[in-house]
Amino acid sequence: MLIQKLYDYKPLERISTENGRRYIVGEGRPLPSVTTILEKTADKTHLYEWRKRLGPVEATRITVEASGLGTGMHNNLENYILDKPMKGNFMQRALADVIIKHGLCNVSEVWGTEVALYSKELYAGTTDLVGLHQGIPSIMDFKNSLKEKKREWIEDYFMQLCAYALSHNEMFGTNINRGVVMIATREAKYQEFVIEGDEFTHYETKWANKVCAYYDQYGLG
Repeated sequence: MLIQKLYDYKPLERISTENGRRYIVGEGRPLPSVTTILEKTADKTHLYEWRKRLGPVEATRITVEASGLGTGMHNNLENYILDKPMKGNFMQRALADVIIKHGLCNVSEVWGTEVALYSKELYAGTTDLVGLHQGIPSIMDFKNSLKEKKREWIEDYFMQLCAYALSHNEMFGTNINRGVVMIATREAKYQEFVIEGDEFTHYETKWANKVCAYYDQYGLG
């Protein structure tokens, strides 16, 4: 896919700390990642119940397997966008193929892939894709899942998209207010969720509340 270099995207250094992932932005303090903020402010009751039901060994096995598949899928999608060959095992390639066939076919213009973004002094993160989806400027993220999702299950995904859109608008003077989640399941099914308009505004507000809750609890350290 041809990348239109409309914006000067630059990489950010990432570090792992005992308090989660941090991004190094300029000469300032390390900023918490979007996913760290969401993880630290989440209600983990259902996660604890899930681990208890499966047992720690099986729960860890499933988590590690899902992480490996997700990383492989993301790498293959990035390779596809950059016109590089896909790699990895069959499932990693198959998941990427689902999103290529059903999701990326609606992307007419790519401005950047694996784009590092930040909101000064608040947070930072990396979005999978920025460009035109169905002709509209959008922030896009790729996900994989064992089974199909319901909209009410993925509010964190929506807040993540809003966080990236807000930081892109802050950094580059854009007005992106649309996010797209592209999900490939292990049964080779595709799901797409779009947030825009009032729903986008709703999740912007929820994200802002998450940021406030995070700093109320953890401060600036």
